[in-house]
Amino acid sequence: MTTAPAIELRTFITLDPVRGDLLDVYADVRAPLLHLPNYAVTTFGERLDRHGTEPGFVAVLAYADDEPVGYAYGNTIKSGDRYWQRTTPEPPEKYTERPALALKEIGVRPAWRKTGTARRIHDALLAAREEPYVTLMVNPAAGDGKVHAIYRSWGYEDIGQSQPSLASPTLTVMIRNSR
Repeated sequence: MTTAPAIELRTFITLDPVRGDLLDVYADVRAPLLHLPNYAVTTFGERLDRHGTEPGFVAVLAYADDEPVGYAYGNTIKSGDRYWQRTTPEPPEKYTERPALALKEIGVRPAWRKTGTARRIHDALLAAREEPYVTLMVNPAAGDGKVHAIYRSWGYEDIGQSQPSLASPTLTVMIRNSR
């Protein structure tokens, strides 16, 4: 890992002021996959708009010289949430009996990868949260398995699988303590 140049982390609890920046960074992060229906910018925009209205929405963006270079966002999920309903096998009750933070997306522009920027964004997102657990879904094939391995190195463990939509690949559901 190389050392990250200076970045400014900004936190947002509403989508409107940051929606354009999220779409711009997403398009760069997912450029090789944008031809696939599940990864198209319009599809992401629809998911983003839905997530932005859900309880506990928060986004953290990293900026370098006022240009967005990475992001993470998530929201609170409770027992019975469709996130948990689509997870198989059913997650242990210790994870679902209290609200959890669902990390819906995290991405860093290619030039900023391997600089620690993603981890800084991730940790900033968790810093002010009350939920005891944070969960995410990862495509186990992403980066030839490297993305999954990174999340494991951050303390996440596999608890199941989910296919959020028919166009989505089967994802691995991971969880860890939020602290």
